[in-house]
Amino acid sequence: MLNIRFLFTVLMSPHREGVLALATSMLRTGLIGFLATGKTTLFRLLTRTDATNHTGRTGRGDTSVGIAQVPDKRLDRLTELFQPQKKVPATIGFADSASRVATGTNHLLDVAPYREADALLHVVRTFRDAHVAHPMGSIDPTRDVRAMEDELILADLGVAERRLERIERDLKKGAEKNMQAEARLIRTCTEALSKGIPLRALKLDPSAAKLLRGFQFLSAKPLLLVINVDESEVTETANPDESVRHAGLTDILTGTSIRAVPVCAKIELEIAELEPDDASMFMTDLGLEETGLARVIRAAYELLGYISFFTIGKDECRAWSIPAGEVAHVAAGEIHTDIERGFIRAEAVAYRQLIQRRSLSECRQHGEVRLEGKDYVVRDGDVINFRFAT
Repeated sequence: MLNIRFLFTVLMSPHREGVLALATSMLRTGLIGFLATGKTTLFRLLTRTDATNHTGRTGRGDTSVGIAQVPDKRLDRLTELFQPQKKVPATIGFADSASRVATGTNHLLDVAPYREADALLHVVRTFRDAHVAHPMGSIDPTRDVRAMEDELILADLGVAERRLERIERDLKKGAEKNMQAEARLIRTCTEALSKGIPLRALKLDPSAAKLLRGFQFLSAKPLLLVINVDESEVTETANPDESVRHAGLTDILTGTSIRAVPVCAKIELEIAELEPDDASMFMTDLGLEETGLARVIRAAYELLGYISFFTIGKDECRAWSIPAGEVAHVAAGEIHTDIERGFIRAEAVAYRQLIQRRSLSECRQHGEVRLEGKDYVVRDGDVINFRFAT
């Protein structure tokens, strides 16, 4: 029997009153994996606090929740330069749910919340600890990755087969012809899943890919393997390829929708619990330039195609996260829906130019502050002031 726990993460809007309105643009990432992989340690690392409990929405068991700040050195530099009253990083809300496994089967239960995720993060154990037994009896990351993939595929296959049955019944009753395209797509998915092929590996045209997203198949989501390495291998986390090779996962990382990032959750938790100066010295001694949190967050951003833009002022410097390719008026809606509705223009300057000139006035004098319309595609690192009508 597979013993599995899930961790579901959501990038939350800093404007709590706008959470529902912005729900479609939230970064939602589900963290999955076997018991005893270090997920709880990783949870504490990401949230930097003990979890608080509340009842999960399924009403069966408790869910631990916590909030983490997204580290960004660019925001740190902007804060040093402009000396605002406060610095507001992007935040990620985490919820750690209890294991739910169907008795006598390998099927996962209550996968619906994870179908809403934009990507899945699978924590894979490579560290060895005689005091923490692996539920499968041994440390074998390749086996664990394939076993988890099989679970996702099996869950999707059930959904696909049921949907195909309904479509075929409707077609026999003279349903609309546009269901033919859906039927063809689901048949393609069913055939792939039956062969043990995850749906993220399928090469679909844009219209089929868009239709597929509506089904929220688990194996269609981008997958990030978080390799939890042994303390003796912590220096190798700066070289992901080396950690992937040692874990025997090189052949699994095929395609653009699956990546891997190594982290030693135990060491990173120790770093997070130190005072900043002590943490910096400890990281230097270990040869680490950034925390495991930063690596995981950046890898998730890259996998999902997210970028950050910034707003600055005397009151605050703030980081915002949006999908790459998002236009200015939609990005404005991340701050507040009123700004999106009343959008007039965006005043944008590149982060590097602002840091070099050290003031917006200097950037204006050198013609580096751009006036952009609502269809301007926001670039990673843009510092933006939105003009809008109330």
